[in-house]
Amino acid sequence: MKLSFYGAAQCVTGSCHCLEVNGKKILVDCGLQQGRDEIDNSYLPFNPAAIDAVLITHAHIDHSGRVPMLIKNGFTGRIITTRLTADLLSIMLADSGHIQESDAEYQNKKNKRAGRPEIEPIYTVADAMRVPEFLTTVEYDQEVEVCEGVKATFIDAGHLLGSASIRLDLTEGGESRSIVFSGDIGNVDQPILRNPQFFDGADYVVMESTYGNRNHTEVWSYTDELAQIIDETLGRGGNVVIPSFAVGRTQELLYFIREIKDQNLVTSVKDFPVYVDSPLARSATTIFCGDLTGYLDEEAIELVSEGEHMFSFPGMNMTETVEESKMLNMDNVPKVIISASGMCDAGRIRHHLKHNLWKENSAVVFVGFQSPGTLGRHLLDGAEKVKMFGEEIAVRAKIINFQGLSSHADRDHLMDWIGKFKAPKPQHVFVVHGDSDVAPLFADTVQDMGFTAHAPLYTEEYDLITATKTAVGYMPEKKKSTFAVEKKTSDAFNKLQQALDNLTALVRRSRQRDNKSLHAFAEAIRQLTEKFNF
Repeated sequence: MKLSFYGAAQCVTGSCHCLEVNGKKILVDCGLQQGRDEIDNSYLPFNPAAIDAVLITHAHIDHSGRVPMLIKNGFTGRIITTRLTADLLSIMLADSGHIQESDAEYQNKKNKRAGRPEIEPIYTVADAMRVPEFLTTVEYDQEVEVCEGVKATFIDAGHLLGSASIRLDLTEGGESRSIVFSGDIGNVDQPILRNPQFFDGADYVVMESTYGNRNHTEVWSYTDELAQIIDETLGRGGNVVIPSFAVGRTQELLYFIREIKDQNLVTSVKDFPVYVDSPLARSATTIFCGDLTGYLDEEAIELVSEGEHMFSFPGMNMTETVEESKMLNMDNVPKVIISASGMCDAGRIRHHLKHNLWKENSAVVFVGFQSPGTLGRHLLDGAEKVKMFGEEIAVRAKIINFQGLSSHADRDHLMDWIGKFKAPKPQHVFVVHGDSDVAPLFADTVQDMGFTAHAPLYTEEYDLITATKTAVGYMPEKKKSTFAVEKKTSDAFNKLQQALDNLTALVRRSRQRDNKSLHAFAEAIRQLTEKFNF
């Protein structure tokens, strides 16, 4: 009975873990590595033909993106996941296949000019379209037999439609063990989705730590704050450009904008247009409007039961063609553009950034985690110039980190999640899916809570019967950034700027507080500014 780590080991993407039980090999997730995490997505550190089953926690590409590659290279087993994750995989993996083909085509043009051999995409759209042949779907709380001696139960992780934490009950040679894989643990009190559910017992736990070193900024009202950003930007005659993950985050944004429209919170351009410029987001939104029994939170259920459309409002447009996408940058009407990808590393969003980053009256609003090495992270870190499509672009638009709107649990909620495991406590907690300066730190936090824990390395192996490490992993060298940036400001100044943004957001959220608290807050700011008045 062995556990091996083949991804998300002291990095935040590429989740992939392998269980060996009774001579069978079971993968939990098989994701693409992205951004700085990427080592070599074309290589799998195991034989795909030897894998008997794959369990998918959710449809995000960093958890599912190499499944077509498995099939392409000889996998013939079952892929088990929830019903709605299966629905999302059908569109997301096809979209990923298209990106692989496009990236290979672009690289081959460069290779041909340089006299280098051509490359093949790691998989194609056709490979991705085969995935449904292998799918077995389950509902939450339904126990399924994976193979002899292995039973799995999926519960709602609250991270994405259909997302799950998975408990596996294992039996081999008269010995029994249980292990929980957290998947990505969702944030609390988010629109549409339910709060994460919990398991209360297991011998081992593999848990994520994306935000294991910090808490989300307190948000008074997502709707009010987003409305203020839109109102101010459109009032200046600029565009609000929102790089957004096509699945999950885009639908949340549409939910908030529907509320903004209903409450008339934007006055500068009352009938402002909103464009969702992502074919994948368009397809995903139709799934969000299907049979969601057992997947929605109470507020969303109430809306649907009253006949309301969660994502429809006056001025909302879904672009389809490339020509329609290009036209968005051809007119001067102030607008909101929501486009993928969420980290700006591919897709139509890069064209919208090219046309808006240099405009002082526009704003680029980031609404999700930006992995190190991505264009999104560079912009948040204060890049003053970026190179896109062979052209140097000055960064003059307002760059906003819309904090708190996250599909991931923060540090306190991660601690709450692991704290739900009752006595006897798990023998060991493996902390994964966190950057190299975060996962070990959160492992220490888990240890301080009375557990034994560590952050495993890539290819590390662990015997679940004897509770011993049987193979030492290693830290692969991460790739250098592919984005040319000019950054003149220091890291310390960028931290100061971020602190100012946080303070500004806090002031905005304080409108409804009592006068005594507001006077005290103002006095504290006055004292702070006097102290550091150089």
